[in-house]
Order: sequence, then structure tokens, then C-alpha cells
Amino acid sequence: MNILSLKIASMIKQANPEETGSIEVMQYALNIILNSLLIIALSLLIGWTTGHFADTALALLSFALLRVLSGGRHLPNAFSCNLFSIALCSLIPQITFLFRDHVGIINLISLLLMLLYAPAPDVNARIPLRWYPRMKLLAVLTVGLNFFLLSPVIGLTFLAQSLTVISWRRRKQT
Repeated sequence: MNILSLKIASMIKQANPEETGSIEVMQYALNIILNSLLIIALSLLIGWTTGHFADTALALLSFALLRVLSGGRHLPNAFSCNLFSIALCSLIPQITFLFRDHVGIINLISLLLMLLYAPAPDVNARIPLRWYPRMKLLAVLTVGLNFFLLSPVIGLTFLAQSLTVISWRRRKQT
């Protein structure tokens, strides 16, 4: 994706050198867009071929929504993120039958994790601290909504996202 985004950024810069940002900035933004499109397209293709298109779309949407509200840890590189995201959003719809009777417990675990650890925004996001309580509230309310919907797809997706907000670093003893 890096090479493709560099080529696209270079073409954009050549087409309009005066009114465009630097190639590096455009390449960075294009990387994010192209990686997101790859995750969405491949996940939906897998969902379509396995007969779980709608549930795969729901998993993608649920994960993205809660991710925006709660933040979370990142994998070390784009390739591992792409692979993990595609696997997660494609696998969840396939295994929901195993968890239909446990959606309430899954929701409760996700809710507790959000209450304890959210938000955990990326350091590059530069979100003001004053927004953190609102982000936590919205994340908790979003997870809480599934107590009414009782969707195993949403529940498992929220649980996966909730695990990413846990701070795994040991706290300093004072």
C-alpha cells in the first residue's frame, strides 16, 4: 500500500503542485484510506462468499463506531492490522451461533472494560483531555445499546474492540 499511495500522491502533486500538500502528507492520508478500503472490501467479499454479508458489514460498522469513541491500542504495522481486522470482521459472523445465549455476559464484560479503560485514544490523535469524559460516556452508551438489541455480532465485535482499550503496561508503584 505504501508504494501505491506514494505513486498516487506523486501523480496528484504533479497534476496540481501549487494547491496540494506535501507528497509525504498525502501519502500518509492515502495509506489510511487505502488500508481501510482493503479491510472493508476483503471482509465484505469474504462475508458475501460465506453467506454472511450483512453480518460482516455490521461487524465492520460496529467495530469502527466503537473504535472512534473509545480509541485503543494499535498493532505494530499496517499489514498486521489489515490481516487482523479482516480476520476478525470475517470470523465473528461465522461463530455467532456459539455465543447466542451469552450476549448479556459479553455485553457486561465490554461495558465494564469501557468503564474502566476508555477512552484510550492514539497519541497522535491530540484529543483534548476535556473530551475524555464525553468519549467514555458515548462508548458506554454505545455498548449499552446492545443490551436492547441483543446482537451476538455486535456483542462480539464490541468485546474485541473493548479488549484494545486495556492498558497492558504495569502502573508505577508509588
